[in-house]
Amino acid sequence: MKHDNNAAGRRDFLIKSAVFFMGSTLGFNSFSKTFAETCSKKKPRIALIIDDIGFSETRLDSFLEIGAPLTFSILPKLPMSAQLAEKIHREGHEVMLHQPMEPMDPFVDPGPGALYVNDSPEKITEKVRENISETPFATGINNHMGSKFTACGKEMKKALAAVREKGLFFIDSLTTSSSTGYSTARTMHISAFRRNVFIDNVQDEDFINHQLVKLKWLALKHGQAIGIGHPFPETSNAAARFYRKLKTSNFSMVPISRLL
Repeated sequence: MKHDNNAAGRRDFLIKSAVFFMGSTLGFNSFSKTFAETCSKKKPRIALIIDDIGFSETRLDSFLEIGAPLTFSILPKLPMSAQLAEKIHREGHEVMLHQPMEPMDPFVDPGPGALYVNDSPEKITEKVRENISETPFATGINNHMGSKFTACGKEMKKALAAVREKGLFFIDSLTTSSSTGYSTARTMHISAFRRNVFIDNVQDEDFINHQLVKLKWLALKHGQAIGIGHPFPETSNAAARFYRKLKTSNFSMVPISRLL
């Protein structure tokens, strides 16, 4: 019986090899492509970005200890911003710049290095360039706040010009349904995606678990999904449990650039 199974295996291998050879040699491209796709269906993929890194190394460590391929987005010009970006890179994780942008509420401070609608085009470009240069190993950016700024297409175009210049990608955090970030990036031929789920708008583990399940459902439906969380203890606890279960499922968690 073992001999018969080995013989059958060799026979199947030879048949498959012949199909691919004929397809490439004789031009049966559509047949070969369909055959290859059938043999290598991809798992639904989830990317999880942890924003607002730069204040606390202890908070960061609680996420690094999970062992998941998380992506970390660094706020610029904080005392630990560059140091934590370097640590994240050493640990093998992807680094992004979390670019502050003007919110709709004038009483809310987006933080240092922020972009404002009334900034000159030159000032917008220079701020983004500077923030990127001060964030070691950044491969992309997403917006911090920005419900007012991202709704202004002209200003977003100036900000994204610096992103394109540096060869980075853009993730629209989608802090407002009026955001022009994603559409502007696409028209500028910048690799871009939009956030699907904020997982911790409520700092409660049950709520975060529910949002992670929603993220998983969206990944199953669309093949991939992007979640954004923040360095809260409740988020790290929920993310750790979620990742343990994910490793034994038909889903995979990947760095954000793998989706682009």
